Amino acid sequence: MSRDHDVAVLGVGMHPWGKWGRPFWEYGTVAAHNALSDAGLGWDDIQYVSAGNTMRNGYPGYVSGATFQQALGWQGIRSSSVFAACATGAVALSIGRAQILAGLCDVALVIGADTAPKGFFGPLPGERWDDPDWLRFRLVGATNPTYFALYARRRMALHGATREDFALVKVKNAKHGLTNPNARYSKPFTVEEVLGAPIVADPLGLLDICATSDGAAAIVLASTEYARRHRAAGRGARPVTIAAVSTATPRYPNTYLDMPDLATDSGAGLGVSLPAISYRDSIAHEAYEEAGIGPEDLSLAEVYDLSDALELDWYENIGLCAPGEAEALLRSGATTIGGRIPVNPSGGLASFGEAIPAQAIAQVCELAWQLRGEAGGRQVEGATAGLTVNQGLFGHGSSVIVTR
Repeated sequence: MSRDHDVAVLGVGMHPWGKWGRPFWEYGTVAAHNALSDAGLGWDDIQYVSAGNTMRNGYPGYVSGATFQQALGWQGIRSSSVFAACATGAVALSIGRAQILAGLCDVALVIGADTAPKGFFGPLPGERWDDPDWLRFRLVGATNPTYFALYARRRMALHGATREDFALVKVKNAKHGLTNPNARYSKPFTVEEVLGAPIVADPLGLLDICATSDGAAAIVLASTEYARRHRAAGRGARPVTIAAVSTATPRYPNTYLDMPDLATDSGAGLGVSLPAISYRDSIAHEAYEEAGIGPEDLSLAEVYDLSDALELDWYENIGLCAPGEAEALLRSGATTIGGRIPVNPSGGLASFGEAIPAQAIAQVCELAWQLRGEAGGRQVEGATAGLTVNQGLFGHGSSVIVTR
């Protein structure tokens, strides 16, 4: 069994995003079978299952590793179930990868699926006065769109961003998603249409904010030795490599306000210096350090566009440009397919919506298709390295680097 630093992606698969009204494990089994078929493997070849939990789907959602195994057919395989909010998929991937690197298995299935509620996400039922996520809804009415809007206002105040800048991100991502068969939305938009949509949380309108969706994604991981044997046997697609996985958390004092917190840490009078690098910047930075590459080596990036305004922040957090330069980078065409560094060629959450345990896995699926040259009308030509980045509540970072 391999103990190399890198792990191979043998196969990827998804269930299309949408509102299908079915149990989440049905989507997950479709994604799993698609990934297994892509890898040229059967379910009985899998030695470990690493699954992402969905907290809004009852007890089966809390024990997703067992739920998916039961749906696929019990085989006595070891498994894990994990929840890290929107970073869930990347943490599940990191667990499957660690099992392989530790020599405990040769091939693992990573899977996440969700059945989302109608409308925007709200608090879970019940009264929990010691739960900051429940309190931010009940105490100050800080819904997710409110949070997205506050950061949009911050960007406008600090860097002079405009609503038109935000709309241009939506227009780009909608265009990218037109040819993605797994995307929920396949409709182009103009800047005027985005700006003319009803305001949800000023300055963001309905088209500036991603939807909530049902969907699933799965990845088959393998040791490099297993992948070499598998490829030599002529089975499955050409593998690509997981070169790094970052699940960074903040350092104290954290002066960057994130949900569900209602205040930042204060280092005043404590004799504590601020971290050398901010939390949001550290997420991708740790992945670059592990992979031994930098932002200049990327061919594309999949970033977490909960709102179109947040995508601009991520340009700077992953080092594509200096603070305050994201709008100029966008308007130059660099982040559009055909540009220097396409961002969200999949269409992003603007085209998919949120299926929480699946979305970080779906980002890696897109990188695999791109690096294998199988992305069809959204192909980034000559792609050799890609990065994903997103963030979950309570300080869960998520960044994955894939290379070929």
